[in-house]
Amino acid sequence: MAEQIATTRRQFLKTSALLGSALLAPNILPSRANAAEDGPVLKVGLVGCGGRGTGAAGEALAADKNVVLTALADVFEEKLMASLEILRQQAPAKVKVEPDHCFVGLDAYQKLIDSGVDVVLLATPPGFRPVHLKAAVAAGKHIFCEKPVATDAPGVRSVLETVAEAQKKKLSLVAGFCWRYNLAERALYERVHAGDIGDVRAVYGTYYTGAVRSMPPASERPAGMSDLEWQLRNWYNFNWLSGDSLVEQAVHAVDWMLWAFKDQHPEKAVAVGGRQIPSEGGNIFDHFEVNYEFSGGARGFLGSRQQAGCANDNSATIFGTKGDGRVLGFGGVPWIKGEKPWNYQGPRPNMFQVEHDELFASIRSGQPINNGARMANTTLAAIMGRMAAYTGQEITWDMALNSKESLVPDKLTWKTPIPVPSWAMPGKTKFV
Repeated sequence: MAEQIATTRRQFLKTSALLGSALLAPNILPSRANAAEDGPVLKVGLVGCGGRGTGAAGEALAADKNVVLTALADVFEEKLMASLEILRQQAPAKVKVEPDHCFVGLDAYQKLIDSGVDVVLLATPPGFRPVHLKAAVAAGKHIFCEKPVATDAPGVRSVLETVAEAQKKKLSLVAGFCWRYNLAERALYERVHAGDIGDVRAVYGTYYTGAVRSMPPASERPAGMSDLEWQLRNWYNFNWLSGDSLVEQAVHAVDWMLWAFKDQHPEKAVAVGGRQIPSEGGNIFDHFEVNYEFSGGARGFLGSRQQAGCANDNSATIFGTKGDGRVLGFGGVPWIKGEKPWNYQGPRPNMFQVEHDELFASIRSGQPINNGARMANTTLAAIMGRMAAYTGQEITWDMALNSKESLVPDKLTWKTPIPVPSWAMPGKTKFV
C-alpha cells in the first residue's frame, strides 16, 4: 500500500510539474474586436445542453469572429432543442447546426467529437467528465471543461493522465473555475503572491446560498422511467453525478483557498456535514464545514450551506502575517488591509466571457493554455473534504488520491439498475 501511495503521489507531482509552466505563464486577454478575422474557421461542439452549457456556447461564439457552432450533444432531445433555439436567437449567423449534427443519447458525446469539430465544450454533470475529457483529448480537440472535473478519486487519476496527454499534444484546456479569469481577483492574488499581506497563514471561505435543487418525491417518478433517466433528470441530488454540493458548487471556495496557497494542496482535512432539510430521494448533504491543514501548519476553513431562509455569503478572507485580503464574490470589490492597503479599481469584464476569450486567443496564437493540473488539484481537495465529512475521519491527501471508492457505475445503459446508497453517516460510513 505504501508503495502504491508513493507511486501515485509521484505521478501527481510529475503531472503538476509538467504543467507548471502553463500555470505560471501570463494569461492572454484579447479584445474580441481584434480577434483573428482572417484565421481559419473554428468549429465548436457543445456536450451538455443545460443552462451552463448553453451559456458557455454563447460565450464561445462571442470570443472570436471566426467561430461557428456546428454540433450539439445531450442525453435528452428536449434539452438539446431548447439550447439550440436560445443560441440561434443569440447568434443566428454563427449557429450552423444541421439536424444530423444534433446527437442524442449516452454515446452522443463521442458522435459529436467525431463530427469534425475543433473545440469541444464539456458541460454535462461532472460524473461523466473524466470519460468525456479523455475522448476529446484522444481525438486532438481543444477543450473548455466545466468544473469540477470528477466526482471520485479514480476519476481524478484518469483526468491527470488525460491532462498530461493534452500537454503532449499541445492542446488548449481551459477549466471552468471562472474566478481565475476575473481581473479583479487576479489583481488581488498577484499582490498576495507578491507578499503584500506577508505569509498566508489561513483562509476562510464560505459558500452559503439558497436551497439545493429540489428533488421530486418518488411518487412523481413516471411509471417505467429507468433509474438512470430519473437520476439524470435530477442529477444534482446524486453524488455519483454531482459529487455533492461541496464538490459541485462550493468547489469555487476551495479554489479560492488553493489559489492563495499558490496551488499547494492541503496535507489533511477533518470535516462535518449532513442533511438538515428532509428529502425522499438523492444522497447529498446540504451543509459542510471543512478544516484543511497545509504544509507548515497553515489552515483553510470552508463553510458551505444550501438551505432556504438562511444568511447567504460567498466570499473568502486571506489572513497573512502583514495584512488580510478579501474576495467578495459576485459584485464585490477585492481589497487588502494592513501594511499595504489596496482596493481594486480596474476593469471588470464578464469572467465567463474572459475564459473563452483567452481559450480562443491561445488556440489562434499556438500558445495553448492548460489549466489541467490545478483543475484536478482543486477537485480532489473538494472530494477530500467530502470524504472527511462522510466518514468523520481525518483524511490525508495521499488517502484521497489513492481512494478506491468509485461512485460512477460502469457500462451504463438506460436499463442499468442504479440503487441509490443512503446518506453517509459520519462515524459509520467507511473510507474506501
